[in-house]
Amino acid sequence: MTEKPDFLLTLSNSDGRSIDALNALHQLVENNIGVRLFTLTTFDISSAKAQRIYSNMPNDYPVSGVKDIEEGPWTEAVITKGNVFVANTIKEISKVFDDYKLIKNLGCESVVNIPIFLGEKLLGTLNCLHEEGYYTNQRIAAFNGIQLPAIVCFLLHKLEENTEK
Repeated sequence: MTEKPDFLLTLSNSDGRSIDALNALHQLVENNIGVRLFTLTTFDISSAKAQRIYSNMPNDYPVSGVKDIEEGPWTEAVITKGNVFVANTIKEISKVFDDYKLIKNLGCESVVNIPIFLGEKLLGTLNCLHEEGYYTNQRIAAFNGIQLPAIVCFLLHKLEENTEK
């Protein structure tokens, strides 16, 4: 896997700012797998809250406050069981995401949500959307090389969040 821009180089020059790492992770995914809409979400399971911490389309999907985690098939699969969720048509997406019309308007008709764990702890999800049928088994397998950079990003975000308190 080619890392352009080099994730570690970006990280070492960032003074520990999580936004630099998050931007580098976005570029890593874009360069190695491909993505149109890229977001990262964290979850506080004990209070049943979710928060988007990064978006490459902040006008449509802003980084914002916390929202309730909604129970359903997606939550069961991704958050509870830790499975990767893939939908490669807008029809499949519409079954789990109420904002499917906005997703389609952005030119996205496929999604992959990758839960990122450190041991047994869910740090968050990597959420990637693209054109219909984009997330093939080969592309999904390529996310294995993204796990460690994603863990670093979520931990840096948490560290920065705790430092600001």
